[in-house]
Amino acid sequence: MNTYLVLKWVHILSSMLLVGTGFGSAFYLFFANRSGSVQAQAVVSRLVVRADTWFTTPAGIVQPVSGAALAHMAGWPLSTPWIAASLGLYVLAGLCWLPVLWLQWRMADMARTAAQQGTALPDDYRRCARGWEALGYPAFIAMLAIYYLMVAKPALWG
Repeated sequence: MNTYLVLKWVHILSSMLLVGTGFGSAFYLFFANRSGSVQAQAVVSRLVVRADTWFTTPAGIVQPVSGAALAHMAGWPLSTPWIAASLGLYVLAGLCWLPVLWLQWRMADMARTAAQQGTALPDDYRRCARGWEALGYPAFIAMLAIYYLMVAKPALWG
């Protein structure tokens, strides 16, 4: 197998981890937050933080590095419309995701404390959960659009 195909495999695998782990963990936290169970929220929010640390963050770093290398090897400048649009959407997703990380850590800490003390979650947890969800939608839509751009490679402009 040549270097390009190995790099392409790494790029596809990391995109799968990035989007799959992100969507999967968001799915579970979304429903744990609606369960009314502080214990469930404590466990799931802790695991979401762990998944983002172990899988999503490394994949989020590998994606632009492997993508830039693939573009270079294929002879596509980063100004190629579908690549430029993908990079813009990736920045948008990242700008949404960074505060999401902070919100997840806060939510996990609040849920752990409430579960240990046998108390209800503070109102701040619900505010964080609303912000987490509001930022998650545009980030996920941006990632789906990037998938489309990577596969279709449309002309867009120029």
